[in-house]
This record gives sequence, C-alpha cells and structure tokens, in this order.
Amino acid sequence: MEAKDQVLAAMKKANEPVNAGKVVELTGLDRKIVDKAMNELKKEGSIESPKRCYWQPKS
Repeated sequence: MEAKDQVLAAMKKANEPVNAGKVVELTGLDRKIVDKAMNELKKEGSIESPKRCYWQPKS
C-alpha cells in the first residue's frame, strides 16, 4: 500500500478532520512521508481542509 493510500485510509477511519500529527499517530509513518503524501492528495483534490491545518477526505 502506498503512503498516500495509507494516509487517506487513516483519514477516513478517523471520521473527523485531522492534522498531519494525528495521521502520523494513526499510520505509524514518518512525518516527512505523511507530509509528502498529503501534498500529493491535495494536488489530486482527494482531500479538503474544513479548517486551518486540518484535513479530511473530500466527500
């Protein structure tokens, strides 16, 4: 499973907007990997930010 798939799965499982630190806790991935994966997901439009610094899967 790719890092961005793991990040997206963790966000869906959390069922609430999460910040990168929480994604690191949920996945056990390194912070740099999570940041990179989140940037890719943002570019693809797979995640959105309902409030500053918190992200969730796009509905």
